[in-house]
Amino acid sequence: MVDRGFLFLPSYAWRLRDKPEWYRAMRLCLICQIEAFFYGSSGKSEDCTCAISSKGEMKMMDWKKGLKLAGLGLMMTAACAGLSGCGGKGEGQGSGKTAKVGFINGVSGGVASYGLAEKEGFDMAVDEINKEGKIHMDVEMVDTKGNVQQAVAAAQKLIAAKKVIVVGPLISGEYKAVGPLFQQAKIPLLGVATTAEGLMDIGDYMFRNCVPESKNIPQTVEKTHKLLGYKRVAVLYSNNNEHQVSAYKTFKKALEKEGVEIVATETFADKDTDFSAQLTKIHNANPDAVVVAGYYQEGGLILKKMRDLGMNQPVLGDNGFMSPELVKIAGPAADNVYVSSMWSPDRDSEATRKFVKDFRERYNHDPDNFAACAYVSAKLAAKAMENAGTTTDSKKVRDALAHIKNFESAAGPMTFNNSGDPEVDLVLLKVEDGKYKAVKV
Repeated sequence: MVDRGFLFLPSYAWRLRDKPEWYRAMRLCLICQIEAFFYGSSGKSEDCTCAISSKGEMKMMDWKKGLKLAGLGLMMTAACAGLSGCGGKGEGQGSGKTAKVGFINGVSGGVASYGLAEKEGFDMAVDEINKEGKIHMDVEMVDTKGNVQQAVAAAQKLIAAKKVIVVGPLISGEYKAVGPLFQQAKIPLLGVATTAEGLMDIGDYMFRNCVPESKNIPQTVEKTHKLLGYKRVAVLYSNNNEHQVSAYKTFKKALEKEGVEIVATETFADKDTDFSAQLTKIHNANPDAVVVAGYYQEGGLILKKMRDLGMNQPVLGDNGFMSPELVKIAGPAADNVYVSSMWSPDRDSEATRKFVKDFRERYNHDPDNFAACAYVSAKLAAKAMENAGTTTDSKKVRDALAHIKNFESAAGPMTFNNSGDPEVDLVLLKVEDGKYKAVKV
């Protein structure tokens, strides 16, 4: 008959020599119960008297003491199983994968259409990232309603929560307000649709995955001027919106560079609904084309009024015109609108085709520029953490993000050459029959 003491205990004891005493007691007592089952001993607690010294030598141990130690060990093991801070998946807990990520967005108020689109794209990306298993994003989203004061409060909350990276906010004015807070806290801030000038000058922790107006608008002007040959243009812009004031200045500079005459300049305010006076003046100036720097809410109404007045000129828009909501509001009046975007569902890219397919299956509608850019933001954040080899060190994540090159995103290949602004190819789009379609120039 096999010597079960030799078979089980001495060899197993040697492997347990570096384990805590409670753990050794628990495992060896368990072995005794197994032996009792297989070899016919009673299996009662008084039969189990084994333990092991710190040197790996066998010794006898009072059963009650061993049982107490084993019980304590079981309690600690159970506690650890239920707490992420004890052997879970977070960094500093054994696997180094859980990332505390902030998302500043606007899903209600006047910016809701943009913000809800961003949330759809962002949520889909996070689900894909977490399913892959390399990094687990633990996301906290704060809704600012597009309000600067609420954005500041959101920033303070996320900084206090020690997020490793924060995506957002939605509006350039918000970004300008919260950027210095994140710069001081040394937490990377990755903007989604913030294209105003000067934002990256806040500091080296500032990033955005969208092309700034200084790179977007000049391409729109240059390509449409070559395509349409206009000579005289009128401009209409929102003068109480920092983003659109910046866009107006960039349009003006680009038009002057192309030698185009600006025959009229008119302004409006966000949430205005009557544009009759401004458009009548522009109509009387008889421009070849009209530039509108505004969001889709006002932009859609402006387009409808233009067409009602018999103004069928092509319209050049900025990033605020890149939304299906513009077409919903304007209807057929949106046709003959031109914008430049790094996002196009027609882009010849496997990453783009997969994103569009998966988005349609998930949400039953097409993605827009904001959904795509938010999707890319989450993917960029994950890539930066993967490259940095950490999900908790914001400095290393910042450095890795600044050096991402040729990242194949749904919005095209993207590179950060130690800069907060991405390098990415833009596509000229024209609205035809209610659809944004790529135009070759």
